[in-house]
Amino acid sequence: MPRSLDDDAPRRLNDAEEQVSAEQRQAKAKDQATLSELRLKARRMERSLARRRRRLRVVHLALTVASVAFLTGLAWTVQAWDSPSRFLPVDIICGTLLLIAGAVALLAAPRRGSLSLAKLEDMVETNRDVLRFFNSRNHPTLEERRSLYREDVAGVIEQHRDDSRKYRLVHNTLQNLVMIGSAATTTVAALDTRNQFTWQNITIVAIGFTVTLAAAFTGYYKYRERSYFLLQTADAIEEEANAFALGVGPYSDFAADQEQQALKLFTQRVEDHRNEQRRRQQQLDQPSDQAAPSSQPPAA
Repeated sequence: MPRSLDDDAPRRLNDAEEQVSAEQRQAKAKDQATLSELRLKARRMERSLARRRRRLRVVHLALTVASVAFLTGLAWTVQAWDSPSRFLPVDIICGTLLLIAGAVALLAAPRRGSLSLAKLEDMVETNRDVLRFFNSRNHPTLEERRSLYREDVAGVIEQHRDDSRKYRLVHNTLQNLVMIGSAATTTVAALDTRNQFTWQNITIVAIGFTVTLAAAFTGYYKYRERSYFLLQTADAIEEEANAFALGVGPYSDFAADQEQQALKLFTQRVEDHRNEQRRRQQQLDQPSDQAAPSSQPPAA
C-alpha cells in the first residue's frame, strides 16, 4: 500500500520517544529525591541510635561507679567500725561519689515515652534495607562510581587520621600510666617500714593492679602499631590523591582526554593501599606467636 504524503509517523514516533524519555527522567528524578530523603532519614536515625548508646554507656558507667563507691564505703565502715575517725572521711568521699554518679545516671537515662534501644535498632535496620533496595534500582555507571570514589577518598584519609590519633592518644596515656605507676609503687613501698594493713599497702596493691592492667592492654591491643599503620596508609592515599590531581608520578603519562584511564589507575592504587591496611589490621588482631605485621613501626 503506497504511503500517504500526509502520514506523519516519523514525527509521532519521535514525539513518543521524547515523551518516554521525559517520563524516564521524571521517574529517575523522583527516585533520586526519594533516595536522598531515605539517606537523610537513615543518617538521622543512626545519629539518634548513636546518642542513645552513648547515654546508656554513661548510665552504665555511673551505676558502676555508684556500686563501687557504695561497696567500698560499706567494706571500709565494717573494717574500721571501732574507729569512727577512720571510716568517716572515706564514707563521706564514697557518699559524694555515690550522689554524683546517681545524678549523672538520672540525667543520662532515657526520658519516659522515648523509643527503646531495640526499637531504634530495628528502625535503623529497616531504613538500611529500604535504602539498599533503592540503591539497587539506581545503579550508577562505572564512570560515575569512579568519580564518587575519588570524592570519597578525602573522607577515607580523614577517617584513618582520626583513628590514628585516637590510638596514639590511648597508647600514650597507658604508657604514661605505666611509667608513673611504676615510679609511685617504688616510692610508696620505700615509705612502708611496718608489716601492717596500712594505707601504703593498699596503695601499692591498687597501683600495681592498675599498672599491670595498663601494660596488658598496651601489649594486647597494640595501640601504637595500629596508629602507625593507619597514619602510613593515610599518607599513602594522600600522596596518590595529590599525584592524581597534579598529574605527576604514575599519572604523568595520561593526556587530558584520558581522565577515565587515570581515574581507573587511581582507584586501583587506593584500593591496594586499603587492602594492605586491612591485611595489617588482621595480622595485628592475631596472637603474637602466629603472625606479625610485615613491617614493624619504629621504636617510640
